[in-house]
Amino acid sequence: MRYVCERQLLAGDRLLETVLAEVTGTSRTPVRVVLDYLVNEGVATYEKSKGYTLAVDAGSIPEAVLDRLRQPEDPLYLQLAEARLNGDIAGSMTESDLMRKLGATRSGIRRVVTIAQREGWAVKEAGYGVRFLPIIDNQDAYDDMYRLRLALEPAGILSPRFRPNIVQLRALRKEQEAILKGGHNVISASDRFESNARFHETILSWSHNQLALQILRNLYQMRRLAEYRQEKQAQPRQVHVTDDHLQILDAIEQGDTISAASLLRRHISEAIENKVATVKLTSSPQTLGMASTETERAEIKPDASKRQR
Repeated sequence: MRYVCERQLLAGDRLLETVLAEVTGTSRTPVRVVLDYLVNEGVATYEKSKGYTLAVDAGSIPEAVLDRLRQPEDPLYLQLAEARLNGDIAGSMTESDLMRKLGATRSGIRRVVTIAQREGWAVKEAGYGVRFLPIIDNQDAYDDMYRLRLALEPAGILSPRFRPNIVQLRALRKEQEAILKGGHNVISASDRFESNARFHETILSWSHNQLALQILRNLYQMRRLAEYRQEKQAQPRQVHVTDDHLQILDAIEQGDTISAASLLRRHISEAIENKVATVKLTSSPQTLGMASTETERAEIKPDASKRQR
């Protein structure tokens, strides 16, 4: 579906199994399963002589289908993440404890713990133990994270050692343009997170400041779970975020590092206002909650004079 949206295909366009298998990196069998699902949903049609054909324009895909496609691949993983954010699990736990807590099988727990370990917020201990690493799970820490990024990222662009990699820049541009053309409609929370992280980390890597880059990578690992929870709030802003990214890349490619740094600073400042103020993390280090009053939002809104400096 991302392929369909990015290319803005129209009703009547062919959906060739061989092409889709190459795009998704799979065999034709799982592609055919997905195409049959889309036929059942009225998004595609099938005729023996013609194969699969798109039944609706890319811009007219039913919202119910898009919602299904945005769902995470592993619901148990998000259940584990939600439990971690809520403080239901913390420190070290055994696989048996997690099985009882989440109502899952041992194989299921091992599968999602492996994902959590790969994403940097859990570590397997000797035997059957799992240790959960610190995460950004309270309002002050989330705000501090953005303030630190304000100090690190624009400064990286203004560094005398800043040298953009043109091949990487064009790859970033291609990815952002694909999202802007329709990919945002079918991108999952994890894909959106990885895309944003890749954009910011790649630009900072061009400063050749390895310490700053490692700090930014650690910050992204620690905020991952909070970002997953904000999926519903992040979806409407994705087009605006992507447009910001493209403007920053334009300035860098033109050699205007002052404008690029200014655009990046504005981009991060707006994230403080739009994301931190939209989804309020409580003062508790274990829970998240929605901002309920304008007063609460004002408490976490950055001072305008500080943003201008």
